[in-house]
Amino acid sequence: MKNILFVASECVPFIKTGGLADVIGSLPKYIDKTKYDVRVIMPKYLCIPEKYRKEMRYVTHFYTDFCWRNQYVGVLEMEYEGVHFYFIDSEFYFGGPWPYHNMYEDIEKFAFFSRQVLSCLPLIGFRPDIIHCNDWQTGLVPVYLNDNFQGDMFFMGIKTVMTIHNLKFQGTWDVETIKHMTGLSDYYFTADKLESYHNGNLLKGGLVYADIITTVSETYAQEIQTPFYGEGLDGLIASKNNRLLGIVNGIDYAEYDPATDSALSANYNADNFRTEKVKNKMALQRELGLKEDPDVFMIGIISRLTAQKGFDLIQYMMDEITADDIQLVVLGTGEGQYEQMFKDYAGRFPEKVSANIYYSEALSRRIYAGCDAFLMPSLFEPCGLSQLMSLRYGTLPIVRETGGLKDTVIAYNEYDNTGTGFSFANFNAHEMLSIMQYAKEVFYRYKSRWNDMVDRAMRQDFSWNASARKYEEMYARLIREAEIEQAENIRRAEERRKAEEEAAIKAAHAAEAAKNARLSAQGENE
Repeated sequence: MKNILFVASECVPFIKTGGLADVIGSLPKYIDKTKYDVRVIMPKYLCIPEKYRKEMRYVTHFYTDFCWRNQYVGVLEMEYEGVHFYFIDSEFYFGGPWPYHNMYEDIEKFAFFSRQVLSCLPLIGFRPDIIHCNDWQTGLVPVYLNDNFQGDMFFMGIKTVMTIHNLKFQGTWDVETIKHMTGLSDYYFTADKLESYHNGNLLKGGLVYADIITTVSETYAQEIQTPFYGEGLDGLIASKNNRLLGIVNGIDYAEYDPATDSALSANYNADNFRTEKVKNKMALQRELGLKEDPDVFMIGIISRLTAQKGFDLIQYMMDEITADDIQLVVLGTGEGQYEQMFKDYAGRFPEKVSANIYYSEALSRRIYAGCDAFLMPSLFEPCGLSQLMSLRYGTLPIVRETGGLKDTVIAYNEYDNTGTGFSFANFNAHEMLSIMQYAKEVFYRYKSRWNDMVDRAMRQDFSWNASARKYEEMYARLIREAEIEQAENIRRAEERRKAEEEAAIKAAHAAEAAKNARLSAQGENE
């Protein structure tokens, strides 16, 4: 059995600020436990709910010099849903009401975390064959492994994976500050290592030194090799494309199941959605104060309200959208201009627009179940989880063809009656509106075809099972490479040993011959 260690800054159910937490909370559960001992390590934030912190058991502690201070490092552990978790404890770094603050402090915090992940491994008795790092917060793990820890036999041969969940966030600050925080030498702050456009870049360090780079969809893996999506690292990533994989995220199908979801007014599945799903629509209309009409076309949006998610397109077309015979339900928070926009339109059209500028997990489930379509016009989307959830609940996605949205939503084809949703190619407001109107036309005029599409959407499999198998293939590849390297190292060591033995024998023979020559010469002289 081989050992895999996931390293991340957040994980469901302990702490969540985004999709990274969902991935780390789900993927390790689906890795084949007969082949891999999978464990997770993350910070022990003070803001982790008390009910989980009370279950953590003390493992060990030590003191370390970091950033010219002597710091306490504790290690705790617990098991959750069959996965073994470790927590790095430091109130100096992980206190406070939120896991992230400002970039200056966060870079020092996660440099500390990355180093202590490696430092604690010999003490907890777990030697991973592969360390699977996630996003910039763990980018220094492969760097430190290459630097401070390479001389230790315990760490030799450990492989690293670096997964990019969103390339936009890289952990950058000025070189001198990062050098001071990390303790790394000048050697690492050159353009081929951690230096990037005159700044230090933690994610870049991880990408340079990791053995494999993965990201969260096949299309995003291609996109980030281009200047538009590459966020300044497209050249580096393109140079490593033979070590780059795109593996689409999944969702937990046991957790997100309209047949058993307790948040819904009526449960349903792919066999009975034609009669049962609409009950959730009417219940949602009553809950949100919309006009109760089972036949109206209802579109849902659950998102961070940011430009990345395409809300400038929606803002540009809101007059046309609200003039149409549809209802729009929005849930989420974000940039003030978008929050205010939805509030304004909800005030003007209370029977057609519902603006819920907060987040509620239960309401999100009811929106996935109650709406007919789900809108995601993203500028870029590494993977996206909302479209996977909407497919699971039979709510057809309307998406822009980018990243994981392109990989997971099959565009409707009216000629052969195929597809699981609707898509448009260009980041263009009129193109978005056109595809929304096309979806509405299919809904109103071709209901049987719409229902066929819902049936196909609900029968798609975007659970973690398929994705986990691809990760296992990647792990197996890395482990084979490590075994080949180890065998090669052993062969070279054996060759050196033999060469040294032969050299010693030759030297001994030469010394013996020289001695005999001297004795012979002395005899002749006598």
